[in-house]
Amino acid sequence: MLVQTGEQPVIEHLVFKIEGGGEMPYALSIPANYDETEPRPLVLALHPGGKQGSYYGSTNMRRIFEPALRDWDAIIVAPDAPIRRWTDDTADRAVMDLLQQVIDNYAVDRSRILVTGFSMGGRGTWFFATQHPDFFTGAIPIAGSPGDDDVTAVADMPVHIIHSRADDVVPFGPAEEAAQTLEQEGRVAFTALENVGHYSMGGYVPALQKAGEWMLDQWNNR
Repeated sequence: MLVQTGEQPVIEHLVFKIEGGGEMPYALSIPANYDETEPRPLVLALHPGGKQGSYYGSTNMRRIFEPALRDWDAIIVAPDAPIRRWTDDTADRAVMDLLQQVIDNYAVDRSRILVTGFSMGGRGTWFFATQHPDFFTGAIPIAGSPGDDDVTAVADMPVHIIHSRADDVVPFGPAEEAAQTLEQEGRVAFTALENVGHYSMGGYVPALQKAGEWMLDQWNNR
């Protein structure tokens, strides 16, 4: 059961101008008790694939990521994928530039920067974590494949993998194999859900909340 104690955040819908041309809509969630003298965790929340409209990232953030992680009092950034996937140079540059802009304008705890996402966003989570292990300090991929990413590139970054054995879209095996590989490399946890279909997105929220608690413990015990 999902338990929340914090107040609802303030969510803004904004547009980031991509260097070289183009725009990327994004949602920015600021905790209700935000104080610029208190650095906050930063969360990059990556949306899944499917039919998309403007601020699709916001829709998924409000459905999954913000409710599960509300007690973090974190700043959450939920962009729309510029070209309908996350594992692309354009998306990579745009998202990282956006995150730097947020860091420049808000009080962010640089030791607590999480990337998380669902399905295509879970694939993106693996991509950003392995491409930028010097930037992100934690990753929670949900129902996403690591693809051909070298998962060991995350080094000692804590990673909590969430996947359902009943997932009929993204196979369970690669997630389990990634967890087994990372057990030998560093800090990893693996939540294997039962009887939760790929499109039953609400069924992943309690697991994400627990994964968030695990991540906080990892950060606190470094």
